[in-house]
Amino acid sequence: MMKLVRLLAIGLTAITAPAGADTTLSLAFELDDTDSVTSVIYDCGDGDAFTVQYVNAGANALALMEVGDEDRVFVNVVAASGARYVSGALVWWSKGDMATLENELSDGSTRTCQTQ
Repeated sequence: MMKLVRLLAIGLTAITAPAGADTTLSLAFELDDTDSVTSVIYDCGDGDAFTVQYVNAGANALALMEVGDEDRVFVNVVAASGARYVSGALVWWSKGDMATLENELSDGSTRTCQTQ
């Protein structure tokens, strides 16, 4: 049975829109019985827990999370071990109960996190 699931709404400033106008983007995937959307709560030791939504829908594997004050969409890329997701210069790498968030443009910016 196919289910239509709305996954994410991201506030974006449209290039063609007047200055200051906000638009939203909504992604929808049809999920069947083999697809999944899973929420996992992580703590990076700073007392600020956050949720990552993992979307596995056919060829699409995404991790959705808030980084700073921004909603970010991370796309799964090839990894030798674990699951590696990329959003711009940010890399989210998860394996088992552990995960890291790294900004590849900033040395020493790696955060190590664990599921709650």
